[in-house]
Amino acid sequence: MAKVNEFELGVQRTGKARFSDEANIQYIYSGDIEQDTQTLSKMIQHHAEHQIPRLWTLQQYYKGTNVNILMGKRRREEHLADNRATHNFARYVSQFIQGYLMGVPLKTSHPEESTDELLRDINRINDADEHNSDLALDQSIYGRAYELVYRNEQHETRFTNLSVLETFVIYDDTIEQRPIAAVRYFKRQFQDESVVFLYTKDKVYQYDLDAAFKLRLVGESHHFFNGVPVVEYSNNKFRQGDFEDVLSLIDLYDAAQSDTANYMQDLNDAMLVIKGNLEIDVEKAKRMKENNILMLQTEGDADGRAGNADADYIYKQYDVAGTEAYKDRLFNNILLFTSIPNLLDDKTTTGQASGEALKMKLFALTQKRATKERLFKKSLRDRYRLISNVLNKASEATFDVSDITITFTENLPSMVDAELQWFTQAGGRLSQETLLENLSFVNNAKEEMERIISENPSRTLSEYLDVVEDE
Repeated sequence: MAKVNEFELGVQRTGKARFSDEANIQYIYSGDIEQDTQTLSKMIQHHAEHQIPRLWTLQQYYKGTNVNILMGKRRREEHLADNRATHNFARYVSQFIQGYLMGVPLKTSHPEESTDELLRDINRINDADEHNSDLALDQSIYGRAYELVYRNEQHETRFTNLSVLETFVIYDDTIEQRPIAAVRYFKRQFQDESVVFLYTKDKVYQYDLDAAFKLRLVGESHHFFNGVPVVEYSNNKFRQGDFEDVLSLIDLYDAAQSDTANYMQDLNDAMLVIKGNLEIDVEKAKRMKENNILMLQTEGDADGRAGNADADYIYKQYDVAGTEAYKDRLFNNILLFTSIPNLLDDKTTTGQASGEALKMKLFALTQKRATKERLFKKSLRDRYRLISNVLNKASEATFDVSDITITFTENLPSMVDAELQWFTQAGGRLSQETLLENLSFVNNAKEEMERIISENPSRTLSEYLDVVEDE
């Protein structure tokens, strides 16, 4: 595996892009990649040398290890303060978007009751709410996320997240760019060799990979998903992370805050200048400084007149207003270009109208959310298509993926009470199922209605609804 040079990864050189043009390309191949291990080896090497550096850098910024401020050379004078403050804008941006998109778990439903129950069981076994939230977070950080669908020893259909730094998908060269294979590779702990898994439409190949990126096939097995069981979730058309285009602004903000801290610390060690016709011993002056006292006695001039003495510190002047305005501008620009509302100076998010006021501030993020949802739904359907294929092969079930309804709910303070009051006053009526669907703490309205009936088995569902309407 290629060794990551952290300094070269983290520090943006003047006049050069942070990442190479090869850092986020998709891999394209025509034919059966499992028959061409030489090209497969080149793809793995390319991913390790060109794509992992970008992914690693984005990961470090999300973890608060802002590599530019921490690894670059800043102060020339060794005796001066060299504070390096990092500000985790990356985590704030990604977690804000993750919570906005997945804070209320997405809901999947199917018109056929048996299929709807099957989907609920599969999602429950796989902790789909947490899993989907993790996928959304990876999307926000790296611009992409990966998921592996598999069958365990208990013949359960499972899906799990794969590390973005260890996975990539290979597409065909048609206009549709259909996935033909996926690669997952990682280094064995405390060993020189790496393990490579190649997933194709019907098989899983395992290879050993040495330091020279030479592959050696060690095994293969069949799967029955009738498709590549690794699903890629893209964040946008360019597979770009949500804070990726403001990394330079984050670096500038880190530098500005670090320089402010350095100024405050250097001020305590400012140079003392004593002026006048004095005769003072150096050691005596040091003791005075240590005791925070300075007693100056001047000598007389040639005419016997007493001379003047003065003492003051020399330090760089600090433009408080200009510097703080500069940092505020950087702060606001970071939030602006990531579509995150500035809640620190918000005077409208208190009181009853908070939800509607916040929606106005979230207009730009709402547009981004729409793109994320469309791409997420597309990949979710690929997941359930694979599940349908393997269940059909096992003669356990089959369903039409196009009939699945996927519903996202924005995680915001809402004004549902005001909307319901307006609707009922206008003479409108809602079914119990619709009311349940709009409760954030109810994941599945049909399932909740079944629970209600089960608590009173003497009533049928229609009888229960008739009683509710009469009441």
